[in-house]
Amino acid sequence: MTASRFSPLFVAVLLGAACADRSPTAPLAEYSRINERGQDGRSEITVMAQNLYVGADVDLVIGALRTPDPEDDIAALFFAIETLGKTAFPARAELIADEIARERPHAVGLQEVSNIDIDLRPVGAPFVVHLDFLAILQDALTRRGLNYRLAAQVENIDAQLLGGLVRLVDHDALLVDGDRVRVDAAAGQNFGLNVGEVAPGIILKRGWVSARVSIGGAAYTLVSLHAEANLAGASLDGLRAAQLGEIVAAVAPDERVILMGDFNDAPGSLMYEVVTGAGFTDVWRALRPGVVGNTCCHAGDLSDPVADLSQRIDYVFARGLGDGLRNTLFGKIDRFGEVPADRVAGPAYRLWPSDHVGLVATLQRSNGGGRR
Repeated sequence: MTASRFSPLFVAVLLGAACADRSPTAPLAEYSRINERGQDGRSEITVMAQNLYVGADVDLVIGALRTPDPEDDIAALFFAIETLGKTAFPARAELIADEIARERPHAVGLQEVSNIDIDLRPVGAPFVVHLDFLAILQDALTRRGLNYRLAAQVENIDAQLLGGLVRLVDHDALLVDGDRVRVDAAAGQNFGLNVGEVAPGIILKRGWVSARVSIGGAAYTLVSLHAEANLAGASLDGLRAAQLGEIVAAVAPDERVILMGDFNDAPGSLMYEVVTGAGFTDVWRALRPGVVGNTCCHAGDLSDPVADLSQRIDYVFARGLGDGLRNTLFGKIDRFGEVPADRVAGPAYRLWPSDHVGLVATLQRSNGGGRR
């Protein structure tokens, strides 16, 4: 591969990946209030779940690597790299930081928190790219006067291609507002059941992070997760159900628990039945009955001008926050990243924050119930 094989657009999007048209230093006073209590005096907790999106369709690369034809490997890889430049995570991080600043969640569960290292000089292309998604997002938050700290992180996929010239390391992470949340214990772990090696240099594994925290004198267990997606047309619904079974078995039944993240499956699936069967309430369904609420997916290059979301696979589930025996939830839940106003200028066109819509939920804690 020589430099002459790269298009001018490829050069432009890689070099312009950090462009954005909104202020990265908007003062905190411009954002909404922090309200720790609902209208009836109940204590509130706000959480946000957001898949950050690696920035390209990795499945296309995996598919090419699984075929016996070596010629399609390079083509698929460099198409993904070009798309990565177009989807410009530094610009998208400004959007996500703005939303966090507006909503001031106590905790933010993140998926596809990527470290991407590319050095193509040995194959004739003068490109060196390093993207640390977590550092980029935390820097954007700090510039807004916010103190979101890493409570827990787990390393999932570590894919190395072209002899290590291209490396992607995927994480899940949980951030908490360091000014309002005390972390009493935290951990990250991979699921015991995972797909494993799917192509040379690519081992698919997923995981979850959890933290036991104190907010306003009340204890909560917060879990952020990324369950496995279907692969090459094969349904992995049984695997996802087993992965969620690991989580619900690990959280104590007498605690206030919030599960959030990219569950990669639809309402009514085996995974969904495992979670709801363990006493968890689907917050969207409880608070927005009759509203579809799809969360996936925008175009792989984030260029679609109007959202055409067809799946609801990102969730917030709650247990132990309801009102007495009815477990009735009080609060609200909204999406982020589904209306054109949520986009930002990228190197080539306006971008969505991610290929997944984010969720922001505010839940009121019942004053009774005996929970710790």
